[in-house]
Amino acid sequence: MTVAPGPAAPAAAATPARNPVRRLRELLVHPGFGKLLTVRLAAQWGDGVFQAALGGLVLFSPEREADPLMVALGLATVLLPYSLIGPFAGALLDRWDRRRVMIVAGALRGVLTLLTAGVVLAGVTGPGLYLGALATIGVSRFIQAGLSAALPHVVADEHLVGANSLVTTSGAVAAAIGAGCAIGLRGLIGPQDTDAAWTTAVAAVGSLVIVLVATTIARGSLGPDERSEAAQALRAVAHGLVDGARAARDAPGVLAAFGAVAAHRLAFGITTLVVMLLMRNSLTDVGPLKAGIAGLGEVVAAVAAGLGVAAVVTPWLTGKVGRTGTVRVMLVLAAVALLSLGLPMTLPTILAGSFVLGLVGQAIKLCSDAAVQREVGDDVRGRVFSLSDTTFNVTYVIAVAGAAFLCPPSGRSPLLLVLAAAIYLLGLVVHELALRWQQRRAGDQGDTQPAAPSPARVSTAPSPSVSSSSRSHRADGEPGSDDR
Repeated sequence: MTVAPGPAAPAAAATPARNPVRRLRELLVHPGFGKLLTVRLAAQWGDGVFQAALGGLVLFSPEREADPLMVALGLATVLLPYSLIGPFAGALLDRWDRRRVMIVAGALRGVLTLLTAGVVLAGVTGPGLYLGALATIGVSRFIQAGLSAALPHVVADEHLVGANSLVTTSGAVAAAIGAGCAIGLRGLIGPQDTDAAWTTAVAAVGSLVIVLVATTIARGSLGPDERSEAAQALRAVAHGLVDGARAARDAPGVLAAFGAVAAHRLAFGITTLVVMLLMRNSLTDVGPLKAGIAGLGEVVAAVAAGLGVAAVVTPWLTGKVGRTGTVRVMLVLAAVALLSLGLPMTLPTILAGSFVLGLVGQAIKLCSDAAVQREVGDDVRGRVFSLSDTTFNVTYVIAVAGAAFLCPPSGRSPLLLVLAAAIYLLGLVVHELALRWQQRRAGDQGDTQPAAPSPARVSTAPSPSVSSSSRSHRADGEPGSDDR
């Protein structure tokens, strides 16, 4: 079910930014939104359990040496292959009923989770374990890309930033809670590899919830609005990466937002490796603050707290300075936090810095998602979200891999933290250059020919279920533009 804004939409857009409680109430009255939110929470809770169970298995098992290169190799094996095929899979999200995708992918994810748990129980390590993790996480990413592409079908355009704040942030908090559950279960069940199998299997509960909730959603209500024949779909899959990149290039604000996302993930990847090694090899307990895997759980909790604050701060801040202004503020804030809180490399400052980076990363991601949902047509939105997911993962893996060659096993590397801060500032420069290039390009096209709607974004016979986000192409940051 799509909710199209009525004649009073411009006035309504300002009110939610001032009243978060009213905004939340307006979102939750739509049954479709509540169901998508439930699916997101279940999926990301399961992801948190699954990844923390395997992360503890690989990183904190006493019999394993978790040097920087091994940590980087594990992350690359799990994330990089899916990231490369993601844009091609995204084309299918623009051709298949997204409700059906959730049901089938949710069931497949549950089966793969249990198979991976069986691999762990059998004591298999190396490629077998990584393959199971790769397949499970890949399917989960596919589900999340489909959820993002479907959101404009259940939320009015003026509520998209608020909806993204609630869905994405609460999902990330659910993942953090899932990770906490895995750490707690590991402490209760036992530290051995075979014990981790039972913790991994618990993640299948999230898959069961996904399937049960998705079956209650009306068929066809999540899009796509128009579908191709099989031959066209196959061509779209083959050209998924190019299609997603072209759509992102042509949408004002999307390319700049992707640059900011890439900068955050590069810097966050560096700091992730540093914190993991510090927790394992260097830091000791300070009062109630713990090192080791318990300390990593506290870091996850601090990041989750930052995500929760982002859910409140981001809609308010975008209402004041727009999406591009919010991204600028967050990139500068992250650089300052790394230099002031990261460099001491103590448990209290690490937790404080983790909170700030959680806030920054979530705010940037929310602005990026809103840009895609407002400025990219429904027929290519799945590919653009998959391209965004690729940017999200590839830059993270590249950062971890590069940092592994520079970081000592102790994790104490001020140089890497200064480099991460510089990357945030470089991301700000790239963000501004991308915006200016978009403005010049739009001006040149306006001078040489009449503006014409892109056939990739505007259907000749719009379906009543097409949200206004598919038809909004205003330059981000303009006075009066719908960038909230």
